[in-house]
Order: sequence, then C-alpha cells, then structure tokens
Amino acid sequence: MASKATINALIKKGLSKKLAEKVAEYYTLTQLKKVSYEELEEKIGKDAKKVFEKLGRKIEGKEKKEEGKKEKRKGKRRKKEEKEERKIKERTVKDEILKILKERKEYLPPIVVDELAEKIESKKLHNKLRIIVEKAIEEYNKHLMEPFEACGMVAAQSIGEPGTQMTMRTFHYAGVAEINVTLGLPRLIEIVDARKDPSTPMMTVYLEGVYRVNKEKAKEIANKIEVTRLINIAEIETDISNMKVIVKPNLKAMERKDIDMNDLIKAVKKLSKVEIKEGKEKIEILPKDENYRELRRVSEEVKNLKIKGIDGIKRAIIRKEGNEYVIYTEGSNFEKVLELEGVDKTRTITNDIHAIYNVLGIEAARNAIINEAYETLQEQGLNVDIRHIMLVADLMTSDGTIRPIGRQGISGEKASVIARAAFEITVDHLLRAARKGEKDELKGVAENVIVGQPIKLGTGSVELAIDVKKLGKVKK
Repeated sequence: MASKATINALIKKGLSKKLAEKVAEYYTLTQLKKVSYEELEEKIGKDAKKVFEKLGRKIEGKEKKEEGKKEKRKGKRRKKEEKEERKIKERTVKDEILKILKERKEYLPPIVVDELAEKIESKKLHNKLRIIVEKAIEEYNKHLMEPFEACGMVAAQSIGEPGTQMTMRTFHYAGVAEINVTLGLPRLIEIVDARKDPSTPMMTVYLEGVYRVNKEKAKEIANKIEVTRLINIAEIETDISNMKVIVKPNLKAMERKDIDMNDLIKAVKKLSKVEIKEGKEKIEILPKDENYRELRRVSEEVKNLKIKGIDGIKRAIIRKEGNEYVIYTEGSNFEKVLELEGVDKTRTITNDIHAIYNVLGIEAARNAIINEAYETLQEQGLNVDIRHIMLVADLMTSDGTIRPIGRQGISGEKASVIARAAFEITVDHLLRAARKGEKDELKGVAENVIVGQPIKLGTGSVELAIDVKKLGKVKK
C-alpha cells in the first residue's frame, strides 16, 4: 500500500499525482535515494528518468551505456573510414598498374590486375610496383599460345599421355572407407564420354546454420536423405500355411531412423490387392487372391517398400571435417537434396555432371567437367595444366548442351570427311560423303597428314620462298 507521506513528498518534488502514486507503490523516499536507475526503469518504465531528474540524481548506468554506444559508433565510423582509405589506395595502385600497361602497350586480364593491386597493397610493395608489373607481363606473355599453334593437338596429347599411366580400379573414397567410387581411367572416360549415369554416383552434402555444428541435427538430414526400406526397420516373415506376410517392427531401428508406427502403416497401406490387419506388435498382410505366386509377389513388394528418403540415395554417412559435419552419400539426387532445409545449396556437389546441367545450367556443368577431370588426374599424381582440361570442357559445352568426345559427339560432327573417317567406321563415312557429294577443305591436322601435305599450322602456316640468286648477291 502506497504511503500518503511519500506521495505528498514526491508531489512537492514536482512529480504529478499519478506518477507519485505509481512510484510510492514500490518505494519510500529513502529507498528512492538508493535505488539504481535500471531497477526503477524496470518497475515504472520511461518515467524513471523524470523521477531521477526531480530527485536531483545522476543516471550513471545510462550514461555509461550511452558512452559505450558512442564509442561503438566511433569505432564503426573509424573502420569504415579505414576501409574507404584502403579502397582509394587500391584504386590508385590499380590506376598505376593500368598506366604502366598503357605505356608499354601490353595487356593483363582484369582479374590479374585486381589481384596484383590487392597483393601490392597488403604487402606494402608500392616502391617495387613497376618491377612486379613488368614481371607479371613477362610471365603472362610467356604463357600465351603462339599464333597458329595446334592447341587441340597439344591438349589431346597432354591429357592422353598421362592417361596411359592411370589405374583401372575402383577405389574407396578418400576419408570415407564405406563408399566405393570410380577413379582413374574409367572415371576419366566417363567424363569425356558425357555418360548420363556415372557408375558410382555420389554427393558431398554441406550443411548450414545449426545443422552443420550439431550432430543430431545433421543426423536428421541424413535420415531424410537416405532411402529407408521396410526390410531395414522390421523383421519380415512369410507364413505359407496361413497365406500371409507378417511384419514385426524393430523399434530401436525405427527410433534410429526417426520413423514412427504411423509412417510405417501409411507406407504399407500403399500396397495394392492386399488386406492389412494391424496388431500391437505386428502387422499382417494378406493377399486378396490366395495363391503362392501372389503371396511371393506381396512378400517381395513388402521387403522393398520405401518408408522415407530420397530416391536414388542408398546410403548417407556423416563425417566431421574441421568444425562442421558433412554428409557423404552413395547415390545421387541433386535436385531433391537441394530442396531440403538445412542443406547449403552453394557448396553441395555431386559427381553426376548431367544432374548439375539440369539443375544449375551449362556454365555449372562446364565447371563440373573441369573440376572432376582435374581432380581425377591429380588423385593419380598426374600434373596436367588445367588449361588443356578447360579447352576440352569448352568444346564439350560450347553449344549449350553436354556433348561427348567421340563418334556420337564432337569427333562425329567434324566438317572434314577424312578426319571423320580416320576416327571410326571409315567405310560408312566415306560412302555417306560420296553419296551426298561432300567436299573436304583439308583445313585440319588429321586430313592433311593423311593426304601427305604440310599442315597449315605452326611453321606450315607461313609460306616463305627464297630467291637464291638474290641471296648470293647480298652475300658478296
């Protein structure tokens, strides 16, 4: 009960009657002199400031908070200014690089210029800027293809020769012994043949948010991904004498897979031409036509009945990598996995190039071909310049679809009749070309080698004649 004396004293201090009554409900005048601002604010809200002012008290906590906020704001402003300064410096470094390039009438790709500017700025090498740029120009020019270089031939040789040293076996996936994955030459052939279905499809599913750091949450996603069939979570018996299939659920396995009885019954009800009897510990399934063939069909169908999971994914294994959990899958269904909540769509990958093409488009498929081929060669300890692989990937994806390198794809589409005939099924190509009256311009390498004339590439691209008489006069 509020004291009248306290109310009157507060009114005299300059508070309104209503506010005085509100304050007097909680505190006496003596208590008000000791109470902290935060406590009073909690009880009466924003009016606490007015009470402190009328009582002539300072808001210490509030002032500190305000000071802290001011400091934070200053710190942010300072960081922003520093960032801006860095940008201006980088811009000036970039301008200097561009100026040197203009002076020397040379070219460097924009990405190389940006990287140089960033490195020069971070390592404070402003005094050596010109030397660095000149060295970069020299290195860039050294790595350029010469005019009329047979880049396709060089790429074919550079990938083909190491291919002869590759293994033919299927290995366990690095870090995940439970998963078999095709590596070596069979995998490289799969990539360049643009096979629709890889022999060992697999996915690396990265997680985001709480799922990547919490093992239980990662397990939830793994259970959603992995296909669980009835035989994995129940004991299935076929009673021939009574013409029925008995399903005895394994509760521990069901709990591990995060499945309840309702999920199980819902799946069983999808079966056709059967009668279902639900018991406490078992489910009985009776075929409507009582014969052995029908009983066998129902038994097989029950065993393979899908309860949950994504089609195509046989197994999902969780591994801890650094500070996060990653799921490796045997089998692939890129589109459906990306739809799941908690899956990091920016990092999740599959070795099924056609799935990447269908979901993410041709540019992503091109990158997948480069990465898969490069990693396959690297895994075998073979160092092939990535630009050869990039050329192959560009050729495979240049028309917006994935084409194989073979008679069904690029080799079979060559303009030259002789080059096509040299590759495979010689007689068919020659007969078809003769029937159509095709012409061969003899512009490529293979056809010129076959007819025995110089190739119009490399040294053959220059037609140089020497007048020996004139040369003799110059010598005299």
